[in-house]
Formats: sequence, structure tokens, C-alpha cells
Amino acid sequence: MAAPRAASDLREVVAFRIGTQEFCLDIRAVREIRSWSPTTVLPHAPSYVMGVINLRGAVVPIINLAERLALGPLQPEARHVIIITVVDTQVLGLLVDAVSDILTVPPSAVQATPRVGSEATQTFVRGVIAIEQRMLRLIDMEAVLPTGGRAS
Repeated sequence: MAAPRAASDLREVVAFRIGTQEFCLDIRAVREIRSWSPTTVLPHAPSYVMGVINLRGAVVPIINLAERLALGPLQPEARHVIIITVVDTQVLGLLVDAVSDILTVPPSAVQATPRVGSEATQTFVRGVIAIEQRMLRLIDMEAVLPTGGRAS
């Protein structure tokens, strides 16, 4: 009989959808999930930076995650949500279609990102989680950052 897993061995992820694709990110990076609200555009920002919102007095950039991941931009509607995240000290929002689950997975469930000839895939996807007939791509939040991340 296998020994029970210690709680510290497990990791929680927030699963979300962009179109028909499922992704996830470590729950420790998520500050809150909120409904879509219009942004204030910043001139000369990268195309995937939709603009900024005022979040209780803090100016927070909003990333169109679909466009950042080269899936084509989402056209924001009231049904979309913004996942407010923290990467190091940077707070940013990710526009996604919907948040679907919070899952607890063992580290062994996170498999290496397959090498498919695209360096961008390796940059943005930290691993793949196969769980409950689903394939979730674990997003590398540092790569998503508009500046200071590994990708430009």
C-alpha cells in the first residue's frame, strides 16, 4: 500500500478556457477572479496589452492572453473574466473566456512540454497536465509579462 501524500506534495492550479483550449496556472499566482471591465488603452503598448484598469486604487495592465499565446485575440464581452495575478511584485490581469476549476494535482501529473519545433511553446507552457480526460497546459507566468519576462 502506497504511503499517503503529504499536502505539501500536492499543487493547486486554476483551470481556465480560451476558446476550446484549456490552460491552468498555479493558484499561488492568483489574487482574484473578476468580471470583465473596460480598459484604458496605453499608447504604443504591445498589441496583446489591452490597457489598464483601476483595481482599488492600483493601475493594473490587462493582457489578452489569447493574443499573447498566438491563439488570436479575444474580443472582450461581459461573459469574459479577468484573472488578477501576481508575478514577483508585478500585478497583472489576464483576459480569458472562463475559469472552469480549481484542481489539486500531484507534481508527477505535470509532464514536460513536448518539443514540437516551436521555441515559443517551450517559453509559455511550463508543462502539460493530463487529468480527468483533459489536457491542461500550465502557463509560465513570467513569460507572459509584457516586460521583464523571458519572452518579448
